Amino acid sequence: MARSWEDLTARVISGLGLVAAGLLVIWIGGHVLRVAFAGVAAGMVWELVRLLTPEARKSALAMAGAAGTALLGALYLPPLLALPLLLAPAMAGIAWVPRHRVLYLTFTAAIIVAVFGMVQLREVSGMVWLLWLVLVIVATDIAGYFAGRAIGGPKFWPRVSPKKTWAGTVAGWIAAALVGLAFSRSTEAGYGLIGLSVAVSMASQMGDMAESAMKRRVGAKDSSALIPGHGGLLDRFDGMLGGAVFLLLIGPWAGLPVGTP
Repeated sequence: MARSWEDLTARVISGLGLVAAGLLVIWIGGHVLRVAFAGVAAGMVWELVRLLTPEARKSALAMAGAAGTALLGALYLPPLLALPLLLAPAMAGIAWVPRHRVLYLTFTAAIIVAVFGMVQLREVSGMVWLLWLVLVIVATDIAGYFAGRAIGGPKFWPRVSPKKTWAGTVAGWIAAALVGLAFSRSTEAGYGLIGLSVAVSMASQMGDMAESAMKRRVGAKDSSALIPGHGGLLDRFDGMLGGAVFLLLIGPWAGLPVGTP
């Protein structure tokens, strides 16, 4: 049992630091939010290229720079003019990334579109709704971690992610529902937000599974060692990508109220 909790201290310390920094950036908003989120996206693309082609160090830096620059540029353009920039770094990878190009295209596009969508959520719908999204996904991850370790039981998908259990998966849904309940009572969203929160939780778990499958495909345990106890940026934010992309897809009819940025 002790072995199953051996990474807890590093995980908690790193997690608290990330949460504090993230909340501060979300609260400040504006240029700080845009630059910080573009930097995180660039870091994830750098990790992705290093995972897919470890020998291509120059390509990793070039693609990370292209992703961060394109995303930052897109955030300062009218939305319709920004759309080509969101996909350009993924397309450029066809020339720069020699192997696993489909994985590169898929994940790079998801990273840039998801981060763009999160910034738009903050600036259009307001700080409250980006906080809701982040808290749903963080609660899903925390509940899944502790329930999975404490309860154990049948594995969710052992070939892809041997540590994840059904207990942890369901606990993540319950935690997300509680976050949705709290926000439904403190905003004008109504109790339908509970269902949306659970769906976002499921999408975040799918993002987690997709990243785990990609790492399994290339024979890697973590995307990098940037964050003690968590691995890399992709390891920490894979669920955020899944949840954000899902929210973008259903956003036009989800009916989230527009708040004050």
